[in-house]
Amino acid sequence: MSQSLIFDMDGTLFQTDKILELSLEDTFNHLRSQDKWATVTPIEKYREIMGVPLPKVWETLLPNHSDEVREQTNTYFLERLIENIRNGKGALYPNVKEVFSYLNENNCSIYIASNGLTAYLKAIISYYNLDNWVTETFSIQQIESLNKSDLVQSIIKKYRITKGAVVGDRLSDINAAKDNGLVSIGCNFDFAREDELSQADMVIDDLTELQTILPTLNK
Repeated sequence: MSQSLIFDMDGTLFQTDKILELSLEDTFNHLRSQDKWATVTPIEKYREIMGVPLPKVWETLLPNHSDEVREQTNTYFLERLIENIRNGKGALYPNVKEVFSYLNENNCSIYIASNGLTAYLKAIISYYNLDNWVTETFSIQQIESLNKSDLVQSIIKKYRITKGAVVGDRLSDINAAKDNGLVSIGCNFDFAREDELSQADMVIDDLTELQTILPTLNK
């Protein structure tokens, strides 16, 4: 029986850390230039909440600002992220393309389910030519609930997935697997938290471990 693997993007396939601080600094410099921010850039606060949908990000980072300012900030931040991706300042995690090739060769379909916005995801997919392996990429923007479990459910329904796993670094990915009857594979990468990974069915330290895991998913 064919397998399906649904991957998170940030902190799982894409080393967001490489452009995160740069783009966030750009954004808060922009806010400072408009006299809408006066202190240091809250990079550590963002690290703590990494993986939540962007509307939640700005509620947390800009708790005393209006919804209008948050929306404007979100737009500017997205522009900076995309520009930095297109300028080659980001990076995939090691072995992504090699592992994707292996999975495709072994009758495994690949999907991406991300809390990232559509334009941001398209920039990554395009720059690294991930469409060579990925069947379809899904953004949290495509569903009303902003819930990763619901996003994964929409993939399962569209492609009639009956067997597979969700691969990701945060609790939302682990819950998305469990809520949909899939195996949860936690990635012990940059933004992962030990208390969250402990809830996964299995944990990997490198994507190449999926090559060993794949045959066991058929059992």
